[in-house]
Amino acid sequence: MAGIESVREVVRSRLSGAFAAAQWIRGYERSWLRWDLVAGLTLAAYVIPAALGDASLAGLSPEAGLYACLFSGLVFWMFSTGARTAVTVTSAISLLLGSSLGPLAGGDASRFGALAACVALMAAAIAFVAWATKAGEVVRFVSETVLIGFKAGVALYLGSTQLPKLFGFHGSHGDFWERSAYFIKHIGETSPASLLLGLAALAVLILGKVFLKNKPVALFVVVGAIVAASLINLESFGVQMLGEVPQGLPTPGLPAVQWSDLNQLLPLAIACFLLGAVETVAIGRTFAAKQGHKFDGNQELLALAAANLAAGLGRGFPVSGGMSQSLVNDSAGAKTPLSGLFAGLLILVVTVFLSGSLKNLPQPVLAAIILFAVTGLFKVAALKKLWNYERTEFFVAMAAMFGVLGAGLLHGVLIGAIISLVLLIRRASRPHIATLGRIPGSRRFSDLARHPDNEQIPGVLVVRPEASLIYFNSDHVKDHVLEQARASVPPPRLVICDLSASPYVDTTSAEMLARLGTELTALGSRLRIVEPRAAVRDVLRREGVEEAAGPVGRFASVADAVDEFLKGDGAGFEVR
Repeated sequence: MAGIESVREVVRSRLSGAFAAAQWIRGYERSWLRWDLVAGLTLAAYVIPAALGDASLAGLSPEAGLYACLFSGLVFWMFSTGARTAVTVTSAISLLLGSSLGPLAGGDASRFGALAACVALMAAAIAFVAWATKAGEVVRFVSETVLIGFKAGVALYLGSTQLPKLFGFHGSHGDFWERSAYFIKHIGETSPASLLLGLAALAVLILGKVFLKNKPVALFVVVGAIVAASLINLESFGVQMLGEVPQGLPTPGLPAVQWSDLNQLLPLAIACFLLGAVETVAIGRTFAAKQGHKFDGNQELLALAAANLAAGLGRGFPVSGGMSQSLVNDSAGAKTPLSGLFAGLLILVVTVFLSGSLKNLPQPVLAAIILFAVTGLFKVAALKKLWNYERTEFFVAMAAMFGVLGAGLLHGVLIGAIISLVLLIRRASRPHIATLGRIPGSRRFSDLARHPDNEQIPGVLVVRPEASLIYFNSDHVKDHVLEQARASVPPPRLVICDLSASPYVDTTSAEMLARLGTELTALGSRLRIVEPRAAVRDVLRREGVEEAAGPVGRFASVADAVDEFLKGDGAGFEVR
């Protein structure tokens, strides 16, 4: 019973702090209300066209995008600590759904919608478990480099799906290469009216970005296109319309799926969670650093869980924080997450009273809005920077990008996550080992590779592993030091290993240092370990390293070891 009570107390404690709004709303100032209201209205005007476009990307009816943004927006603000973070549907997740659910749905639109809602609920469950176990840091394992490549792949894939709509003919199914080949082959079927209308909308969006930055230009494009289509029979010119959008709210509830569907949807739900969590936490951190606000990354997972739960029960599909939407929210003057509530309320009004008028929205205009939005995913400057300064990272980004283009979005996400982990392990397994030289006129030592004018002490090799020594990198350190010692002619009399940059040394690595001392002795060299931290000294002594490398003290520095060696004319030195 005591154990059950303990668990209950932990759960009660965690849930009591779940509502982040209970914390920040206490200090809410009345003057902020106007700013949050204006920001909410501006945000809604920006989100509504995006919701329609992303629903199209997901292969769902337009109202699904409105439902997802509506219900998620009504709850996200209560749990989020990100004052400017706006929750919404995103192009990456929408496209991921659209490319993954088709085979499962089998052409049944109602089943497609149910599966999408189920993925939102599963992503919510994963996010909730991550929050409850305080596993928010897991999202950091997906590197920014991989995300750059992944988003570039998404941008290209998305372009291949929307260009046929812009040109006024039906596209094909399949991966990026199949869609691109089909588009080129059928470009002769272009509808001039559709292309002209789409290009005009694209031009207005581009001009709006230049002269009306962070303003809801897309909303004016949508309204203008609907008015034009209502006055002119554009369909007679071959322009396709969005079609009927049901007016009113859906009946909330669990989607009609089978238990067997859950196993097939799990990888997709994990991918949606990863994308959503990485984006949401990154947005929150960005604005927290900019504004000096307190931010809790783990709490954002709970907010993401609540938002996806509401979206799934409301017949929507997975949502996450949106960077462009959050920028709009910030530029409009949002002070707290309350702006998200106001945006949700305006979307509610549109959904209940105005969604019926969306049927006259031309498809080429919607395609132009999507294509314009996707330009933010393809970060040319970031790729160029990687090429110029981090060539390995550039190829990692390219691998993620071509993983999306060749294997599809779902596999692309998984490939990206695997690349991130492999890259992390590779870096940790091959830490930098600096060879040190004395800074002229001082007792300090620094990296010879960076400062070739440093003095090398005759008969002495000084190395500094710049990472914790763990079982999977210990052999790399030993091999590197031995290689350096063998390359010297004659071999150094003394090898000093500076452990000041190694906060942790495990048992395997301690044993490696003992073996290193023995092998250096066979070469005619002597190993000296200096500046280990307290916990490291304990491990080294316990594993008998002092027998091979002498006493491991806390007073001797690299300079002390060198001085003792030189005082003995290189014949030896006293170990403190």
